[in-house]
Amino acid sequence: MSTIELLPIQDVTACCSPVTTEAMDQASAEVLAKSLKAIADPARLRLISMVAAHDGAEACVCDLQEPLGLSQPTVSHHLKVLVDAGILHREKRGTWAYFSLVPGALDTLAGLITAPTK
Repeated sequence: MSTIELLPIQDVTACCSPVTTEAMDQASAEVLAKSLKAIADPARLRLISMVAAHDGAEACVCDLQEPLGLSQPTVSHHLKVLVDAGILHREKRGTWAYFSLVPGALDTLAGLITAPTK
């Protein structure tokens, strides 16, 4: 089985067309599945929601650990997966990292799996 790296959301659209417009080839399906896998985890979905709902739609990692109820290394791992997938943006400020949604990232993913309106 070949290994396909997780591509940022913007890159997924370069390889994949919406699944409802034409049949996907194996490679495109694997790339899209990897991106969807990044959000197919309850902790990651909660992190996306917490960041989006936080003041200014950005949150410090220090604000995410306690409400999530996970250890700091586990929260950091999930945040890294979301950053690597192009869903969250990370900005270092002093000793803390702040996270925000990448504009349009979730819309891009949704557009790849929804049927076009007629």
